[in-house]
Amino acid sequence: MLFVAPALAVLACAQTPATPPSFDGQRALEHAKQLVAIGPRVAGSPGAQKARDYISKELSALGVRVDEQPFEARTPLGRVRMVNLRVILPGPSAATDGDRLVIGSHYDTKLFKDFTFVGANDGASSTGFLLELARVLKTRRNLRPIELLFLDGEEAVIDWHTDDDNTYGSRHYVAAGQRDGSLKRVKAFILVDMIGDRDLRIRRDLNSTMWLNDVIWQAAARLKRPEFVDEDTQIEDDHLPFLRAGVQAVDLIDLEYPAWHTAEDTLDKLSPASLQAVGDVLLAALPEIENRLFGQ
Repeated sequence: MLFVAPALAVLACAQTPATPPSFDGQRALEHAKQLVAIGPRVAGSPGAQKARDYISKELSALGVRVDEQPFEARTPLGRVRMVNLRVILPGPSAATDGDRLVIGSHYDTKLFKDFTFVGANDGASSTGFLLELARVLKTRRNLRPIELLFLDGEEAVIDWHTDDDNTYGSRHYVAAGQRDGSLKRVKAFILVDMIGDRDLRIRRDLNSTMWLNDVIWQAAARLKRPEFVDEDTQIEDDHLPFLRAGVQAVDLIDLEYPAWHTAEDTLDKLSPASLQAVGDVLLAALPEIENRLFGQ
């Protein structure tokens, strides 16, 4: 794994401001706009490579280094090369190992052959969110290292309900971590997916770890953010492989989105205010999540 070189880490620590920058929903939207401009970003395609290039370029501009986790996935259409991207932002010291919190999103778009699918909300919004979150967390005094995980291959190649035709990137990440023992260092996983639509309504996912839901919805109540509604739903997404492996996880997603998996999932459906709401709430909930996970 590639991490920040010690000299750079010392420099970053010396320049850390007392107050980290605030999350900026407009910045997140600008990232989403750049990803949408690439066009379809189907796993294994040139578009997916261009998305990785953009993600890596933006993270490098922040002074952090990116680790690629390539793998070959068996899909109904044959073997496909996919790549997860990982960045670890240090905790109170320059160390990037040890127990950590992972926050993730998928960056791929679903394959459609009969229309052009650019996935403005379904892929680009949460990826743009994660890039903006990197800017904020880089200078935050994180209690423990925080890993940002850009997952490939969330989308089904043909049919989500076919065995194993979904969540390729998260399943690989979890299996690799189980093999080398590193997964036990992941104390929780926060997934963001489809969080940029103008009429944002995020409901509590019953598959998620309940205390994580509680902490996040309590933060939303404190901030008076109506986008987090007091209703339940049940979602299958990239958090399930983590949960099956015993990792606490939560999914923040608005699946009540009429343009989902249609040609209408375009940039005009997104709002910086929605991205701002999720950023503000997650950052407000983060101290309590860290305290619960790391006992301080």
